[in-house]
Amino acid sequence: MAALLETHGLNKQFGAVTAAAEISTRIEKGSIIGLIGTNGAGKTTFVNMVTGYLKPDQGSVHFKGRDITALHPRQITQLGISRSFQIPQLYDSMTAFDNLVIALGIVLRNSKKHLFAPMPTEVPGHSLPLYQAAEAMLERFGLTEFRHREAGVLPEGIRKLLDIAMSLAAKPELLMLDEPTSGVSSQEKFDIMDRIMQAVQAEGATVLFVEHDMDIVSRYSSRVLAFYDGRIIADGEPTQVLADPSVRQYVTGGLKTQEVPSAAD
Repeated sequence: MAALLETHGLNKQFGAVTAAAEISTRIEKGSIIGLIGTNGAGKTTFVNMVTGYLKPDQGSVHFKGRDITALHPRQITQLGISRSFQIPQLYDSMTAFDNLVIALGIVLRNSKKHLFAPMPTEVPGHSLPLYQAAEAMLERFGLTEFRHREAGVLPEGIRKLLDIAMSLAAKPELLMLDEPTSGVSSQEKFDIMDRIMQAVQAEGATVLFVEHDMDIVSRYSSRVLAFYDGRIIADGEPTQVLADPSVRQYVTGGLKTQEVPSAAD
């Protein structure tokens, strides 16, 4: 089976700091992959190189067989790779609904299928496909009750969901999530991830997510990549990787899975 994403010998240096060293991996379509590692291990650098926000000093990134290493983030998004950020990228003074309308509008504008007039304050019946799509996204992520609330005053978990919903507006084949449960309470984390995974699977997207909470990694990943010092030191099923001596020493600190602090950064 052809890989959806492949990286070959990615290297990235920031002065004397090695952020990525010979990162080569292959991601199959339909995978749910957790990326783990301590701060500075190389996880976010890897995500940034795949999505075009950083260019590797050496190596290449291939998506569906195409070399995308030199492309800009917008071009990569148009090809089918979207991402969310650790800090949600929202229009805080606008409602949850309006944030989704904007995200969907940008997708359609970039696809050059439609031209958009400024959004009216009221859209009776929300009959336009754009507004129907925004309503559907709110419902899919369980955000309908927050429809009229400004994004800046939403609880952090809801802000995360809204940010990821906006990332899915482009219907990506590959979705990369940077710490989806960071800042979310331990009581909310599984509910948040359940909603995310249900929505993502409904769209048929492959998922890579950076996460520090080993409970989340164990429950939702089909495969785990463990990073340390800019390298992948373990790659496999969650139980196998989390039991790996190097991972226990350099990533989880030898703690049992359930003892690893939630969302520790």
